[in-house]
Amino acid sequence: MTAPRTTGFAFKTIARDGEARAGVLSTPHGDVETPTFMPVGTQGSVKGLTPDEVAETGARVVLGNTYHLWLRPGPEIIASADGLHGFTRWPHAMLTDSGGFQAFSLGSAKDGDASAAKKQSLVKLDEDGFTFRSHLDGSPHRLSPEEAVRIQGLIGADIQMQLDVCPPGDSDRAVVEEAVRRTTRWAKRALATPRPPRQALFGIVQGACFSDLRKAHAEELAALDPGFDGLALGGFSVGEPIEKMVETLHEVVRYVDPERPRYLMGVGTPRDLLEGIDAGVDMFDCVLPTRNARNGQALTRFGRVVIKQARWRDDKRPIDPECGCPCCRGGFSRAYLRHLYLAGEMTVLRLLSVHNLHFYGELTAAARVAIRDGKWAETKARMRARLDAGEADPIR
Repeated sequence: MTAPRTTGFAFKTIARDGEARAGVLSTPHGDVETPTFMPVGTQGSVKGLTPDEVAETGARVVLGNTYHLWLRPGPEIIASADGLHGFTRWPHAMLTDSGGFQAFSLGSAKDGDASAAKKQSLVKLDEDGFTFRSHLDGSPHRLSPEEAVRIQGLIGADIQMQLDVCPPGDSDRAVVEEAVRRTTRWAKRALATPRPPRQALFGIVQGACFSDLRKAHAEELAALDPGFDGLALGGFSVGEPIEKMVETLHEVVRYVDPERPRYLMGVGTPRDLLEGIDAGVDMFDCVLPTRNARNGQALTRFGRVVIKQARWRDDKRPIDPECGCPCCRGGFSRAYLRHLYLAGEMTVLRLLSVHNLHFYGELTAAARVAIRDGKWAETKARMRARLDAGEADPIR
């Protein structure tokens, strides 16, 4: 194992219970207790919420989307505003992705997709990187491993991600093997590219649901010198069966260097978080809590409340009587929230977003306590049983 090189950044495991672990991630913008859930702020904002509202959910890391911030407003403008922290007024830690997943999503149209030709015309992949045409105006852009580091350096988050290749979940083994090899080559180039001294760089382990490829890639990235500050598991929740993803996580996470933070990218539901924590993951992100809120769905410890359903029209209970979020604590009833949603009022989208992120914050906080107390297995079982047997719709 080689030592990370970033100043002001460290990770320490403080308790283990089985493979699950609780730790502290130190960043230039404060300590983060793990396991942790990181809300997604694609355009430099968690949709509909202020930084204070996001922080009140317990979140201590927010994600920015490099692809979107690169195209608008541009990294130079963000840099001139004292980086993404100054630009957004978020005082805690921040992470930016590399833009590689957008290349995957734009270029992964399937045969028969009416927009396939349009999507495939937006991006080209070769050994040096991705060539994009902006979804905003069609202008050309070139994203190489070095350019991804440069752009994220200007954006200025505490953690940046290497550029990687993310194949679809149903790809043949030969396609996945090539993605792994190219991601390793790009990892070396990213590590060799200068970046701000207080900005960490994470490598990304690929391999789809081929456990042997994942294990080998994790060991290969951990051995690079100079070393990555953390290692992420990318390429999950991209079309593979959920059961296969969970099985692979339990097989491979233990092989990801335990001395560095482990980050599961883009995953997922409350059940996904429980399984990821159980496998030894420290960091999670997903658009699901806020996206589902905008679709009128509240995620709770007893399932999903679809607020527009008629059964809530005269229900005077809060979404979750056990929840401590401003929506539930404030006494807003399901009937009132349903009325707001059907009336097209924006207030309900903000209230549901706060609730969902607060629920994820409570879930990970409870996991940290259970791991430190040596009660993780029973806590996970109890949480899972409530999700499965609750009065609301199951969260799939």
